Amino acid sequence: MRFDILTIFPEALRELLNIGILGQARAAGVIDVQLHDLREYTDDPHRLVDDRPYGGGAGMLMKVEPFVRGIEAIRAEVDGDVRILLLSPQGRALKQSDAASWATLDGLILLCGRYEGVDERITAFIDDEISIGDYVLAGGETAAAVVVEATARMTPGVVGKYDSIQSDSFYDKPRLGAPQYTRPPEFRGLKVPDVLLSGDHAKIDAFREAEAWKKTMKNRPELLGLNLEEMSDNG
Repeated sequence: MRFDILTIFPEALRELLNIGILGQARAAGVIDVQLHDLREYTDDPHRLVDDRPYGGGAGMLMKVEPFVRGIEAIRAEVDGDVRILLLSPQGRALKQSDAASWATLDGLILLCGRYEGVDERITAFIDDEISIGDYVLAGGETAAAVVVEATARMTPGVVGKYDSIQSDSFYDKPRLGAPQYTRPPEFRGLKVPDVLLSGDHAKIDAFREAEAWKKTMKNRPELLGLNLEEMSDNG
């Protein structure tokens, strides 16, 4: 699978996307990550990628033309089924199911906004607008890295033991993963649950499933359609 990232700061992503399983997958040719300097797709001597917003307002807005030129140049190089995503706090929330779906594609083109965002006309040239959370970052580079890693992990050959992703949070159920423990069996009075040391795999599986739902209830009740504030108000 190929990932193409359009950004004004390609150097910010170069090392981040070349370590751990991503670096190994790139070296093995399982995935291909290409970083593109958005300024290379400008047509003025100053290589401007932003301008003042019509109607006034604080800050600068990224221009639509460089992104569209970049998209068209990349699409001319990449065959097959490709999706174009804009990383934006105004987008819909990224989900694990998105990563699984994108992992079946031939490529993703990721657009990294900056400043006050991107000219709204970019929506005519993209397939989706994605947010990684209800907060605002300085730019889309961090979000692009998240999309690449989440999607790459779902690609066979990237994770050493593909079966291991089946225990991930959100893999096939709206819940978090189960708590995990390793050696030593006791640390400062905190013990590993006895069932995990029992060797009884049926009991271990049942324990982990129950603990996963407990953790979800505690940390992410909204995944279960629950509102703890309302529950508290109702006694």
